[in-house]
Amino acid sequence: MANTDTADGEGQDGQNPAETEKKGFVKKLLGNKKMLIIVVAALLLLLGGGGAGLYFLVLAPAEKPAKAEEPPPPPPTYFDIPDLIVNIQGADGNPVYLKLSVSLELATAEDKNGVQPLMPRVVDQFQGYLRELRPDDLKGSAGIMRVKEELLRRANVAAAPYHVRDVLLKEMIIQ
Repeated sequence: MANTDTADGEGQDGQNPAETEKKGFVKKLLGNKKMLIIVVAALLLLLGGGGAGLYFLVLAPAEKPAKAEEPPPPPPTYFDIPDLIVNIQGADGNPVYLKLSVSLELATAEDKNGVQPLMPRVVDQFQGYLRELRPDDLKGSAGIMRVKEELLRRANVAAAPYHVRDVLLKEMIIQ
């Protein structure tokens, strides 16, 4: 019978038995890598799911009970100023008149009672400003907004310590 081992240590296939054993181990290792990847992925999913469950069941902040709703703020109070009729500076020297109806928006009814005695100061502030206007100052929505902003600023100065929230123009006629 022929000896399967040759003199130089080769096996049946002409390969060294150590190499054959090494290739078998590599195949086994590659097979184990696939298995290892599957096991690691399963563990990650398991740990991720367990961590999420722990967070949502134990560590998640509890829902806060609804606070008792604060009562809505009281509706604003409006204070009507008597109609203002002033002559404004005409471009060509002709008399130009401005009639203005204004309401002041105040926070509370108590503010309305406090602003009432200060009305002469508010009207004086408005008259002084309005007399300096020209008809071009009142053109367009931008002009109207500038007038409202300036009237609001002057109303707050004259009505201090009370706060005027807004100046509402009810009527504006330029003649």
